[in-house]
Amino acid sequence: MARAAPASTVVWFRRDLRTADHPALLAAVDESRSSGAGVAPLFVVDDTLLASGGANRRAFLAGTLAALDEALNGCLALRRGRPDDVVPQFAAEVGARTVFVTADCAPYGRRRDAAVAASLTEAGRALARVGSPYAVPPGRVVSGPGSPYRVFTPFRRAWRTHGWPSPATAPHGAPWSAGHSDVAIDEVGPGEGTAQLPVPGEEAAQRVLDEFVAGPVLHYGEERDRPDLPGTSRLSPYLRFGSVHPRQVLARVGSDASSEVFRSELAWREFYADVLWHHPDSAWQPLAPIGRHLRWDTGEAAHRRFAAWSAGRTGYPLVDAGMRQLGSEGWMHNRVRMLTASFLVKDLHIDWRRGARLFLDRLVDGDLASNNLGWQWVAGTGTDAAPFHRIFNPVLQAERFDPEGAYVARYVPEAGGPDYPPPIVDHAEERAEALRRWEDAKVAAAGDGPGSR
Repeated sequence: MARAAPASTVVWFRRDLRTADHPALLAAVDESRSSGAGVAPLFVVDDTLLASGGANRRAFLAGTLAALDEALNGCLALRRGRPDDVVPQFAAEVGARTVFVTADCAPYGRRRDAAVAASLTEAGRALARVGSPYAVPPGRVVSGPGSPYRVFTPFRRAWRTHGWPSPATAPHGAPWSAGHSDVAIDEVGPGEGTAQLPVPGEEAAQRVLDEFVAGPVLHYGEERDRPDLPGTSRLSPYLRFGSVHPRQVLARVGSDASSEVFRSELAWREFYADVLWHHPDSAWQPLAPIGRHLRWDTGEAAHRRFAAWSAGRTGYPLVDAGMRQLGSEGWMHNRVRMLTASFLVKDLHIDWRRGARLFLDRLVDGDLASNNLGWQWVAGTGTDAAPFHRIFNPVLQAERFDPEGAYVARYVPEAGGPDYPPPIVDHAEERAEALRRWEDAKVAAAGDGPGSR
């Protein structure tokens, strides 16, 4: 097999699948130009990460990689294997002294990068972490005494005060150098997911952003909680894979009240990433000690209820509409995400981790920090001051946020007819049961000592 032409740098793409506003890519191009060689772009097909996402996310990833490869003049090399083996080997093949990457903030990514850096150092090479997938890298926003924030509102204020740089443009005339691939892009994911997915890639992300700032952002404060209206940005899949950076989005939204509400939603994403940075175990373990004492239903009856919830057959139309939207689109409106999560945890008394795993499997925008800490927020076991007593009433939620029933009609057309099942539980009874379990957990947690809640 022919070797690629020697290159002075490698840029290893991960959750930053774009060319514009990409500090690691710009650093790689600058170093290669100073040495007169090229930049070899690399993506590692890491089966550990692929296994953590379902067919929708893998299909969207494959499409995003195809778009990136086109933007890189067909020079993106795909290699399958353990990154601490693959990356040093690739760097050696192309003669690179430095591998540039965007820093990863998730628990697995931090461990993986430490292993890759050690392997590169052993071979006389270096891993250079430049930039972050977030406007403000996790760990940077701390309170006056230097402690991380556990409550969103003061985090958001400090996050805004910290600020972020303006977006950078894409490198022009970059000296790409192609290394060989040992896996085809269509092997990364199926030809299509189980759902109808958005168009992948950086250009598609910019079109979606253009459409959002041209209209919906102006009414975001009033319409973001209405699943029957096109009032949200639909940028989450592109943010998940870095086809667009939060800086690029923040630079496009205005200073009016609705834009400020949207900016706060981006801050929630950064807050959850910051919490996970400081508390890696919170991905799958309760952040609040009381969460260790909550009693969850198991056994055959719980499995049947979980299956009904998963299929959108609970007998509560707005809950079912959300779960069917998830099944058909690989995405769900955020207001309905909160409702469906609350229903699973507090009406069906099923462990939030089961729901979090199903969401990560089906969501094209599935992100460990946002998904799992969002589930913990609903379950009352995570961050912020949201009490466990906030139990969403699925009937009242439908009346308030889908007043004409348009969202339900779109996904549950049989609602109200003879083919639609009756409610699988009585909400008032299960709400009372959830509160009893919470009180029991408080008593049990009292023995854990200071810090229990």
